[in-house]
Amino acid sequence: MPNAENWQGDVLRDLRGGAQPPAQGQAGPQQQPAAGPAGQAPAPGAPAPAPGQPQAHQAPGPAPQGPGGHAPAQAPAYGYPQQGPGTAAPAPAGHQGGLPPQAQPQAQPQGAYAAGQGQRARTPDSKPAVDRQLSGAGRKPRHGEPFTARALRAVRRTVSSSAAREVAEATRAAELLQQPVTTGRQIAVTSIRGGAGKSTVAALLGTTYAHYRQDPVLFVEADPALGSLPIRLGAESLRWTTGDVADIVEPQMSLLDITGYLVQLRDNAWLLPGSQGQIGAMLDTPSYERAMVALRRYFGVTVVDCETLPAEVARVALSASQARVLATPATLDGVSSTYAVLQWMQGLPPHMLASTSVVITEQAPHCGVDLADAVRTLEAAGPSVHVLPYDRHLADGGHIRTELLAHSTRQTAARLAADVFQLSQKRH
Repeated sequence: MPNAENWQGDVLRDLRGGAQPPAQGQAGPQQQPAAGPAGQAPAPGAPAPAPGQPQAHQAPGPAPQGPGGHAPAQAPAYGYPQQGPGTAAPAPAGHQGGLPPQAQPQAQPQGAYAAGQGQRARTPDSKPAVDRQLSGAGRKPRHGEPFTARALRAVRRTVSSSAAREVAEATRAAELLQQPVTTGRQIAVTSIRGGAGKSTVAALLGTTYAHYRQDPVLFVEADPALGSLPIRLGAESLRWTTGDVADIVEPQMSLLDITGYLVQLRDNAWLLPGSQGQIGAMLDTPSYERAMVALRRYFGVTVVDCETLPAEVARVALSASQARVLATPATLDGVSSTYAVLQWMQGLPPHMLASTSVVITEQAPHCGVDLADAVRTLEAAGPSVHVLPYDRHLADGGHIRTELLAHSTRQTAARLAADVFQLSQKRH
């Protein structure tokens, strides 16, 4: 269990298998080990599969550590330099990374107990994030921008000084994104209506934090009404939900115990879905509060994909977070509704509006509003405003692959993540 002095070191050590097994004679519900692949012994503290469930393959062993016990830096996913101690090297021009690896299947936790009860909680069945009958409906992912636009930008970079400016901007964003935190930061993303792109914005934010930061990042889906966050993050199957975990997590659990109930993603990120894609699934406010209070100390940054306003859980998530993001489509009715929400927030405590950022999402090549005028109007109400440009890859609505995003989308995502993270660090 992390301590107040060096909680980040504790959770990183847990992720690398450094958690100590319980003392002999003090067996708990998480003590039984799960068999690893090829007869290998399981990592200490790893959760065992539930009775009657097939044993999942163990994830690959921890990455080799560098000096000081830190994991080596990973290749930038957004085409930006990885900022570390000292100087940051610029990213190679025209970087085309490979497809992100599939999430490793997790060993299922054993002995899930309802809070305050002595009986074993029911283990839900795993369900695919996308129905198998629709698995072939999606077409091949496209680049966010056409080939001609990518080629033209590459030519401009070779004959102008824009490359140096881009590297300098990326370095500043990386410095902000890698600032240490003493307690976990919660960032809530919501909108005034569906279809505004809030799940897309939440996925871009969390993916950026997971890439730049070394502490674990958590995605929480607080929108059980057929939310699209698992699909955007590339999750293959779903089992435990936010409502389930609220009755299971106990203070004595380690990070390895907790991650047994989560969906593992790339870059040290984890997902807690809101439902299994079932109509009528509910998430009440007490369950959300219990889950967030129990989980926040294990993760450096938690990005919450909320319900649309004015849902009760969304309002609780906004008030309990250190920073808030309002997503709005680049339409007249979307901008108008968001402006009304900002005026309503002016009657709340001042820190609510001061730690809020607005993202205008272009969902078509030609939007129906003057973006410059919309930005000025919304900024006059108090928050910072960012414009997420139209991206063919995002418009397809499937798994977001960072190497296929348009260059302008990657830049906007890095700037937005740095701005929101800085807002979460301020004392308003």
